[in-house]
Amino acid sequence: MWDFSIGQSIGLMMRTLPFVALRAAVYFGITLAYMLATGVGVGAGWGVGAFGDDDFRAQSMAWGGLIGFGITGAVMYWIREYILYIVKAGHIAVLVELIDGKPLPEGRGQIAHAAAVVKDRFGQASVLFALDQLVKGVIRAVTGLVRGILGILPIPYVKQLMGVVQAFLRVAVGFVDEIILAHAIRSGSTDAWGSVREALVLYGQNWKVMLRNAAWLTLFTYGLAALVFLVMLTPAAALVYALPGAWSAGGFVLALLFAWSVKAAFLEPFAVACLLQVWVRTVDGQQPDPEWDARLDKMSLHFRKLKERVTGAMRPV
Repeated sequence: MWDFSIGQSIGLMMRTLPFVALRAAVYFGITLAYMLATGVGVGAGWGVGAFGDDDFRAQSMAWGGLIGFGITGAVMYWIREYILYIVKAGHIAVLVELIDGKPLPEGRGQIAHAAAVVKDRFGQASVLFALDQLVKGVIRAVTGLVRGILGILPIPYVKQLMGVVQAFLRVAVGFVDEIILAHAIRSGSTDAWGSVREALVLYGQNWKVMLRNAAWLTLFTYGLAALVFLVMLTPAAALVYALPGAWSAGGFVLALLFAWSVKAAFLEPFAVACLLQVWVRTVDGQQPDPEWDARLDKMSLHFRKLKERVTGAMRPV
């Protein structure tokens, strides 16, 4: 079925509790920011609506909530690369060292240690973000190859189900980009571009085992997130009902945000810890296959851009 140990992943989570707590603070803080901004927007809309009839007030509240939600979303968009740099990459760095049996500092010193490792490997946050975007592009190309293979297989109703299959594959590879970054950290190389290129080739030649395990983890994480959403739907709706005028869609949105924060804070790092085990067991001792290097070069513009950066860095001045 799968090639990872749930017990080992839980142990890794427990030994990186400072980062789990940091992730929880960040992602639940984001949810709180959405709630507060939306609530303030709804309240402002309720006040503005006093100058009109009930329909005008309802529209004002809806627009106020949407504006508050949208402003928060815009702020999150602009700080996304720093969240990747400080929270996600930092947690990956300590998970990698634990899997390799290296000692880690305790408490908040763990966060400072991880920040130093990430800075040493990638430099600025903008570099890591640019790398991550290229990685996502290459992974999408590999996933497209998988979809093509599935499309020509003589499986009943596969063509009718391709929309569902494509959506599931897009979600399933959502953890893989973090594994690619983990390889760049684990390699110990200061050439982040070259390490990422190597990791992508290794992923390509091992896509079956990686995608199979990613699929199981996707079912697990999104299944639990859906359960959290259903549990939180009633209290979230009650909270929205307490707002002036009761914004009708608010309960659904707040429950969805809470489920997302639980997924991002706890379920995603658990899934990465599981997939990282699979990666280490699968690729250790392997060398990048030149055929896969050529295949990725042919199918992915993002991979070609990555290779250009590596070649440019190696070219003598």
